[in-house]
Amino acid sequence: MSTLAKLTRRGFLIGSATIAGGVAFGIYTVKKPHANPLLDGLGEGEVSFNPWIKIGSDGIVLITPHTDLGQGARSVQAALLAEELDLEFGQFRTEPGPPSAAYWNTASGGEGVPFTSHDRSLLAESMRGLVGSVIKVMGLQVTGGSSTVPDSFEKLLIAGASARETLKAAAARKFAVAHADLHTSDGNVLLPDGRQIAYVDLAAEAASIEPVRPKTLREPHRWRLIGKPMPRLDIVAKSTGTQVYGIDLRMEGMVHASLRTNPRQGGPMLRHDSSQAESMPGVSRVLELSNGIAVIADNTWNAIQAARAVEIEWGPAPYHPEMAEHWRELGESFVEARLDKEWRNDGDIAAALGGTGDVLELEYRAPYLAHAPLEPISAVVQVSEQRVDLWVSHQIPRFAQDLVSRMTGLPVEQVHLHNQYCGGSFGHRLEFENIRYATEIAMQLRGTPVKLTFSREEDFAHDFPRQIALCRARGRVRDGKLDALDLQIAAPSVITSQFSRIDMSAPSPDSQLAAGVWNTAYALPHMRVRAYRAPNLAPVSSWRSVGASTGGFFLESAIDEMIVAAGLDPMSERLRLCSEPLTRKVLEAVAELSGWGSKLGPNRGRGLALVESFGVPTAEVVEVTWTDRGIRIDKVYVVAEVGRVVDPVNFDNQVKGAVVWGLGHAMNCEITYADGIAQQTNYHAFEGMRLYQCPEIVVRGLENGDRIRGIGEPPVPPAAPALANAIFAATGMRLREMPFHKFIDFA
Repeated sequence: MSTLAKLTRRGFLIGSATIAGGVAFGIYTVKKPHANPLLDGLGEGEVSFNPWIKIGSDGIVLITPHTDLGQGARSVQAALLAEELDLEFGQFRTEPGPPSAAYWNTASGGEGVPFTSHDRSLLAESMRGLVGSVIKVMGLQVTGGSSTVPDSFEKLLIAGASARETLKAAAARKFAVAHADLHTSDGNVLLPDGRQIAYVDLAAEAASIEPVRPKTLREPHRWRLIGKPMPRLDIVAKSTGTQVYGIDLRMEGMVHASLRTNPRQGGPMLRHDSSQAESMPGVSRVLELSNGIAVIADNTWNAIQAARAVEIEWGPAPYHPEMAEHWRELGESFVEARLDKEWRNDGDIAAALGGTGDVLELEYRAPYLAHAPLEPISAVVQVSEQRVDLWVSHQIPRFAQDLVSRMTGLPVEQVHLHNQYCGGSFGHRLEFENIRYATEIAMQLRGTPVKLTFSREEDFAHDFPRQIALCRARGRVRDGKLDALDLQIAAPSVITSQFSRIDMSAPSPDSQLAAGVWNTAYALPHMRVRAYRAPNLAPVSSWRSVGASTGGFFLESAIDEMIVAAGLDPMSERLRLCSEPLTRKVLEAVAELSGWGSKLGPNRGRGLALVESFGVPTAEVVEVTWTDRGIRIDKVYVVAEVGRVVDPVNFDNQVKGAVVWGLGHAMNCEITYADGIAQQTNYHAFEGMRLYQCPEIVVRGLENGDRIRGIGEPPVPPAAPALANAIFAATGMRLREMPFHKFIDFA
């Protein structure tokens, strides 16, 4: 049994429970490197120096194990390897590599420790080290939490440098020259006499040399790729429609499957009649699944149409069937018995709110939201007596292997996952429903490759959406300044919901319940943040920026209302409250970038929000105009502190995409339940931002911090509150519930 399987079944706690439980491993276990998964498959004349680089006579292969979800992960990982290896784009090809503990994510535990990102105390650093040790021993290979660059940066530079120095050592031995007299450039080792020896011609020699550990890495002023615009490896294919995603796969003998399972998530199938579907064009079989049916046909369209023709009676949902009951449950969760954690308690909040002066009492709501990636979830699975092959795009591939191993009874080593390019995720590819059902079908059709494709409607119906959340805030202004703020948040636990689907014990407390709130850099004299777990609600999952996507809206809306009540400038008061130097620089930069304080003219408004998520403080200023057709979003200014911008072009694209994502969902989107079924079944009822509504977005990345951070998620949380605050500035209308289109029109 794999280490992953053992740890999964026993349960693995991250957070305060880890400290309390005293989880620890021996030094040898923690320091012992994981085996290089590339060594087993090497051919004659091939060499692998480490888990990320393989060289043979047919070329150079760079392994990019973080899943490419459209965020450019393959390109940025390849660039980091190529930087020290002295390769140029076009001199190598990339592969995702096999799932392996060697690709454990060094940065994936940051959100699981109960310390702010700027807390460098001994306890905080020890806790981070402990969590990192557990993650390494566990071999947790995961893409998510904006961790691709933080995880990859140093380790891939070291990997590239090690390969370079080993190739130089091979050339030194082969040509009897001093190692110190050799240099590298453009995929070649340069000899003192001017000859250039291609890396591929040194592979056989290098295979007999112990990989060289580089003593140092190059200084940033010598970087050729990092910090400079790069051509993404997939840009031509994606621009010409030739990129192959998981949903595009074709193979010999493959059959197509579509399914219908209970749209009331987790409910049973009571009865079904498939007679009509079985006689439809292209249909070969209708199979019964654990709580639904699958149609096997000669193409996806025929399978989907036949699945819709099956008459099915579904059982009830294991959660409240109507939305009003979900909101009621949230409202009833602000009780001591459901308190998950008091994340912050500065000063004396009871005395501060019980003193003289008016107390603002506010309530904010955030709805369920679907992931709704452009590529519906799919998977190709082939099960034989000896092995399973799985072609899918997934963010936790080793967990997927473990699931399939348990389902089929085959050793996890015999489950071969081939990770694919992905047409969007936003957290959707952290789930396993497509893999679970595709494997269930393939087990009934052994030896046959089965391609399962969810229809768009099934994808919406069986998505595990973003958490619904309710916030109750009380604040007081004293002597013309913000003095006290009490924020209480109720939501279902995303982590508990997700972990329940992978046979894993969930961390407690759940750090995402109050993410983007308790870790704020604002230092009010009196501030309390409490998070409550709401039970008996629909199953939920990680959605781009997870808890901060709701928490940021709550915090920055309440702060803005208090600032307005005090008659203060939103930028000046936030700067006064900001206690962290790096975060203060973010605010100062966005003030300068946006021309904060300049006149906008009639019917126009400017809104500000500052939220930290995944260690990245991000400030956004939104400018709007109130027209006779509704609110027009004119311009958005974004500043984020990430420590190092690896590729300024991709950085700019990631930030802009996150802003559009955050704004569009705040404007228009929600998932609501009636009779236990999600009412939104396709994009017509879940409409993001339209192209004509998209504002100009101006981006600046700061590099003042000493730790490398990611950018895929942090620009999302400030978007909604900055827009709401701008709308108030233009119209005088406060929006305390998303989506905003329920209360105001958008031009």
